[in-house]
Amino acid sequence: MKSREVVITNASGLHARPATFFIQKANCYKCTLWVEKDDRKVNAKSLLGVLSLGIAKGMTVTLIADGQDEDAALDGLTALINSGFAE
Repeated sequence: MKSREVVITNASGLHARPATFFIQKANCYKCTLWVEKDDRKVNAKSLLGVLSLGIAKGMTVTLIADGQDEDAALDGLTALINSGFAE
């Protein structure tokens, strides 16, 4: 199991369209993925779970991956977040 902290930099945070892109990317990986903010941890492959965290611009979240492609998953999701979701 590996984890990585990332800062959300896009204007709308992980809401609606960016969250959908995030979920689609997360579902490309076989490992188990979680997003953690404060004391809450949700399945990174669940749109409702990710939206329920209310992640806004400037917030730091922890991505947690466990499984055979955990490194690729963390790298891919981090790159997507750092790209600002093309906003």
